[in-house]
Amino acid sequence: MTFRRLTLAASTFALAAAAGAPAFAQDDEEGVPAAPAPTAGAQVFEPPFFAQFAPRNALDMVNRIPGFSISGGNDQGQRGLGQATQNVIVNGERFSSKSESVRDQLRRIPAADVVRIEILDGNATSIPGLTGQVANVVYTTSGASGQFRWVTGFRPHNTEAQLYGGEISVTGSSGKLDYSVSLSNDNNRFGADGPVLITDGEGALIEEQYSKFSGKFDNPKLSTTFAYDFGGNVLANLNLSYGEDFFWRREPEIATPVSGPVRTRDSRAHEDGPQYEIGGDLQFPLGPGTMKLIGLERYERDNFSATLVDSFSDGRAATGFRFEQTNGAGERIGRFEYGWKLWDADWQLSGEAAFNRLDRRSNLFELAPNGEFRQLAFPQGNGGVTEDRYETSLSFSRSISKTLSVQLIGAMEFSKIEQTGSAANSRSFKRPKGSFAATWKPSDDFDVSVTVARRVSQLSFGDFLASVSLNDDNENGGNNELVPYQSWNVELEANKKLGPWGSIKLQARQAWFQDFIDYFPLANGGEARGNIGDAKRLHLQANATINLDPIGFKGARIDAEVVKRFMSVTDPFTGLDRPFSYDQEGSFDIDFRHDIPSSDWAWGANLSHYDQAPYSRRYENGREWEGPVFGSLFIEHKDVLGLTVQARASNLLGARNYWRRTVYDSPRPDGDVLFHEYQDRRIGPIFRLTVSGDF
Repeated sequence: MTFRRLTLAASTFALAAAAGAPAFAQDDEEGVPAAPAPTAGAQVFEPPFFAQFAPRNALDMVNRIPGFSISGGNDQGQRGLGQATQNVIVNGERFSSKSESVRDQLRRIPAADVVRIEILDGNATSIPGLTGQVANVVYTTSGASGQFRWVTGFRPHNTEAQLYGGEISVTGSSGKLDYSVSLSNDNNRFGADGPVLITDGEGALIEEQYSKFSGKFDNPKLSTTFAYDFGGNVLANLNLSYGEDFFWRREPEIATPVSGPVRTRDSRAHEDGPQYEIGGDLQFPLGPGTMKLIGLERYERDNFSATLVDSFSDGRAATGFRFEQTNGAGERIGRFEYGWKLWDADWQLSGEAAFNRLDRRSNLFELAPNGEFRQLAFPQGNGGVTEDRYETSLSFSRSISKTLSVQLIGAMEFSKIEQTGSAANSRSFKRPKGSFAATWKPSDDFDVSVTVARRVSQLSFGDFLASVSLNDDNENGGNNELVPYQSWNVELEANKKLGPWGSIKLQARQAWFQDFIDYFPLANGGEARGNIGDAKRLHLQANATINLDPIGFKGARIDAEVVKRFMSVTDPFTGLDRPFSYDQEGSFDIDFRHDIPSSDWAWGANLSHYDQAPYSRRYENGREWEGPVFGSLFIEHKDVLGLTVQARASNLLGARNYWRRTVYDSPRPDGDVLFHEYQDRRIGPIFRLTVSGDF
């Protein structure tokens, strides 16, 4: 029996991108597949390192690696599959789900099956696209084992209880078959309430409002993964998933103007729809290397409706609108990867064909005096968008010396974008892209990596067609001339171990964008998402783990992440320099945890802040955010009848929901201020109880 690799794409199929099948050790005396020897030069974390945290799964373990934070993944909206982007792999192969996060997939690997976790140089993994530090989760499985996690909680204000969140999964093997079955429900309940003030350009009160919103979503999903070892390094994977999405939001409002009748608003939104993904791959030896053939089909339908009705205290007829939209979005991918070794280097030739599609049907209605909704013409909100994209790439990865490794990728992309409906259009593009990465590791406790890359973005097909936001009284026009923005990127990462004190990681990422996408003016007086020219962004990030054992605080540690971004783009409305609309300007997340020695108890605290950039539109500008700082406390017991139970109280510092905007009576910058809106709403404390266990 060989050591089989279960790729765990719990809502999709596993698309292992590693070229070539590594050699596997033989089974041990009990019939459990034996893991290969540790990777040369890797920093190794074995199960005893994590014992104090009593982890239930691989995610719990990866989250406790000093100075390491999970990033990337195929669920980030990227085009097709392409090169790997996540910094976590399993048994030397990358995750490949397009519908789930890396964290979701790690959560389904039982901690008891994990042999070790290696921190590797991404250039040395033979997986194109990986650079910097990468975590390789090495595990084996036999028989069957199960896990469950139940998340429940409540908020005192504006929401119903959260009762049915969590997941139950079974992972195991039988003969040559490895399998994983998971039933999950990602859900949440949220809301806020408070005053909204409307003032004129001079600051005089126009209207005082009291609003609140209550929302919830549930995403139940069934996922299965099967991996079969035919022998002779011939491996096959089949992955299936099906889920439903449900979203509700209600936002009633009472408005009292300085003069005139009191207005009562009823605003409701609802969205639901199915999604599925089917995928498979077959890997086999071919000539001097290994071939992998990959196929993927996924589809999602969203049925959205929003209704807004204003009633007045003086008995006049109510006014309002209803907006309905159905989106059917799909993606079909075929890919091959052929990897071989030559000149002490790993080579991979790959080709990919990806066919993306969106079909949208929109209807806009206005409330008539008789109380019925009357349909309005809205042709620009109907149509379809397709993209046929073909890509080929060649990669080269090699260790130049014991301290230096390099990776070089060259790629060419060909695509055709077609739009149907009232603004039909068709365009074709050819774009080169690729990257060069190098890692220097002069000592076991220090390494530096640098990456230079040319990248092409993924368009949001919804930006091609018009849509309406009733509550904000905004309409996005369609734009049939959109093109994906391209960027040059220089990225630097440095990692330093601090001995018993922990470790620190510093990152700097500079990007120069061409054809950057943000709001821009349309000739008809409206606005849409469009290409607005060149832009640049500098991203600075620090991640650190500080152990407090050296000062006598045994079992305690602090994990911190700090981000700061500097952005520059010319506003197409005003000609002034500004940051990117809705982008991140900065954040911090500081987590303290104390696992009390010689006990099953742990406790801790967290402080977090997220600074969102303002937005800019033709008739308004503003900023939405929550804060200033969220604070939480938790207490955890790791063995309550064999279960781990954690109670957490969040938002103990009273962070609130804010929105500031200024609306003009004509296009900026020449328009006069129509009104200012100041929203300041209470979120309130948040209480969560998480129970997890094995079976």
